[in-house]
Amino acid sequence: MKFRLKPVLSQMKELYEQPISQNRFKAYLAKLEGGSKGAFSIPIAGFNPMAKDHVQKKIIELEELEAEKIVQQVCNLFNSKKYFLQDKKEIWVTINLADDLGGAWTNRFTTDYLSKFKIKGLISRNFCVPYFWTSEEFTKEKIQVRTEEYLNRTLFNLLNAEVVSLEDHLKQEIHVSKNSLNRPIIKEGFSFEELEKHFRIHRKSNDYNLIFNFFYGDEASETLGYKKYRLGKANGFNYAKYLASN
Repeated sequence: MKFRLKPVLSQMKELYEQPISQNRFKAYLAKLEGGSKGAFSIPIAGFNPMAKDHVQKKIIELEELEAEKIVQQVCNLFNSKKYFLQDKKEIWVTINLADDLGGAWTNRFTTDYLSKFKIKGLISRNFCVPYFWTSEEFTKEKIQVRTEEYLNRTLFNLLNAEVVSLEDHLKQEIHVSKNSLNRPIIKEGFSFEELEKHFRIHRKSNDYNLIFNFFYGDEASETLGYKKYRLGKANGFNYAKYLASN
């Protein structure tokens, strides 16, 4: 199995050069569907087809950092390490730039959750989709780390059943942290006591609200009207990094 880059940034930059209109939206659908209505030709669902100029500017930033070249380099290194997967499957890796600044199209928290944990459908089509955000400052290191994280999530899902329970979610993120070339460092000041207790009680739960809160915290849950569990400043991503480093 090999991970390979499927470049889209130049296509999307060209799309955003068109005025915001139904013609632009139709052009976006044509790229997404590849000319066959209802099909899924390239994974660009994270892009807002009606986004304003700031999205094109962020695409240019990614291009100036040679983001897709970096993605291919990460894929090459990753492929050389994962030699135990000997089948001929090719997974196409495509950057998506989600707009969390420009209105109601994209909710940062729910979109992030879906991009990390509900990826079996993408994998069945041989896609891996690292997400970046218009609110972020991009660096070469961030592109490297983000890409590797999503490659590891894809690999975990290829090797395991669908991520359903809270325990499944945490196992995935521990795998991501353990297999990162740049091992995450947990900053001092986090207390995991309440989070650990909560996890032990609810580890088999598949309650979306509970799982979402565990990873994204009360502030994110409150913005969506979800139940808050008051587990402190730490979240499930921090906890996974903590467990991976011990």
